[in-house]
Amino acid sequence: QLQLVESGGGSVQAGGSLRLSCAVSGYNNRDNFMGWFRQAPGKEREGVAVINIGDGSPVYADSAEGRFTISQDNARNTVYLQMNSLKPEDTAMYYCAANLRVGNVLDPRQYNYWGQGTQVTVSS
Repeated sequence: QLQLVESGGGSVQAGGSLRLSCAVSGYNNRDNFMGWFRQAPGKEREGVAVINIGDGSPVYADSAEGRFTISQDNARNTVYLQMNSLKPEDTAMYYCAANLRVGNVLDPRQYNYWGQGTQVTVSS
């Protein structure tokens, strides 16, 4: 059973940066994906960035491309999301997820395990 614990959220002004961390404990299928998703009030949860934990290859949503970077530290069993050039529309609760079942790697419905979330607020 995986446990995921996010940290690193906070409040920043537009143009600022934050780094989110997701610490993983328990068994993890190294042939699978982990990633970051977000949900703003009144909106559906959406994929931001995911990483193939076997080979480290990333996949980004259009909204994150060029501004966010997902990475992993295998020694620390941690996945990171570096977020630069933040915009007010990035304001949301950010969740870490693991273990893609099948299909679109950015579809939150395809993930088995979730953290509790960390809030990111970007002011203009």
